[in-house]
Amino acid sequence: MPQIDQIMTTYGSQLFWLVITFGLIYFVIGRSMFPKIQGTVDQRKAKIAGDIAAAKAAHARADEIEEEYRVAHARARDAALAVTAEAKAKGAREAEAKVRAADNGIATQLADAEAAIAAQQTAALAEIEAVAVEAAQDIVARLTPAKITKPQVNRAVKGALADA
Repeated sequence: MPQIDQIMTTYGSQLFWLVITFGLIYFVIGRSMFPKIQGTVDQRKAKIAGDIAAAKAAHARADEIEEEYRVAHARARDAALAVTAEAKAKGAREAEAKVRAADNGIATQLADAEAAIAAQQTAALAEIEAVAVEAAQDIVARLTPAKITKPQVNRAVKGALADA
């Protein structure tokens, strides 16, 4: 059959050119383009690895800075607490001194007031005694014709007041 004989000659040349074309494409792409693509991929991998390493280093440095911050914060807090405690102690000492001074002032005023009251009480008793002497002398003079002297009435009133 002539068609079958023709297939062999036609397909043979087509297969020949197919192998040449694919070989040419393989060498052009494989030898020229693939190394460029592979170089770009390798560069990207290296950049990514470098960026990851830099990020890890930055993260480690951030952790160190955070730890330094915490230590500094703790020191500052301790210092602030010490200053606060000192201020409280100083305020307590000052308040205690003021209270002591006020107590002394009040004690002095109280002693003065007690002395004034005692003086007024003594004066009042003396006045009561004098009024009682006059009243007793006046009553005796009105009720009896007897005459009594002021010293006699004074002794009698002092005796009566001492008994009361």
